[in-house]
Amino acid sequence: MTSTPALVDAHHHLWDLARRPQPWLDDPAVASIRRTFTPDDLRSTATHPIAGRRLTSTVVVQCVADVPETEDLLALAEQEPLIGAVVGWADLTSPAIGDVLDRLLAGPGGTYLRSLRHLVQGETDPGWLQRPDVESGLAAVRERGLCYDVLIRSHQLDQAIRLAERFPDLPQVLNHAGKPSIARGELADWERQVRLLARHPQVVCKVSGLITEADHGTWTTADIRPVWDVLLSSFGPGRLMFGSDWPVANLAGGWNRWAATVAELLTDCAESDIQALLAGTATAFYGLPHHAEDTEPGADATQHT
Repeated sequence: MTSTPALVDAHHHLWDLARRPQPWLDDPAVASIRRTFTPDDLRSTATHPIAGRRLTSTVVVQCVADVPETEDLLALAEQEPLIGAVVGWADLTSPAIGDVLDRLLAGPGGTYLRSLRHLVQGETDPGWLQRPDVESGLAAVRERGLCYDVLIRSHQLDQAIRLAERFPDLPQVLNHAGKPSIARGELADWERQVRLLARHPQVVCKVSGLITEADHGTWTTADIRPVWDVLLSSFGPGRLMFGSDWPVANLAGGWNRWAATVAELLTDCAESDIQALLAGTATAFYGLPHHAEDTEPGADATQHT
């Protein structure tokens, strides 16, 4: 029997506005996505194949700094077969961070918690990730065998580099490639720092969120390709993972247009590289259930079990 090639969306969001408000959606710039998004919405939307693969598994990621939202996502993952892992939130600065993580891991769906994330992109402290209380929280994350999703803007990449230096045994994944300034074409500083970050083997990177950093109305594959080329040459396909950033991606074209763009960018890649980027790296990093073909490609990615 031939197995179905896996396609993992390693970064998407879900929210039910009737159950939990999302204050960030009050911004008029995101009015078009100010509604509830469910797994069924994703399932019916994500239809475009990438290199002959259709969506088989996902990683759902927190949106707000709110433990109850993480509890909701974990409980949903326990019921929803499409979701393979959850990236949650807990207050890294709290002395009680260890107890909170233990409670989440022991609660409904706790086995799906694979990583923590904080919206560092919104912090004004230029050394937030190096604060002693934050580092204490990250140590608690590491001690429980969890990973850390690094959400920063390009001008904060120095914090990510220092984090990688100080936590060589904490698996880390750079979200949205560090949000390069694609729309303005200002990539030189981003490229220099991304290449420095990629020297740390415990750090992998999500190829996600790029279309919302480009001009939402006019971007083309040519606008994305310079970033793609830097990521491929610095991290290598075994440390890159596809993510949609849906439904935020709807602001700049949506899941299927991004999938078609990734398919075009992968045209000249070897099959083993395609497998790593579309499934193997995310499967290894987030400890997702293995498909038959997932064991070899992406094996150099940081393992999490």
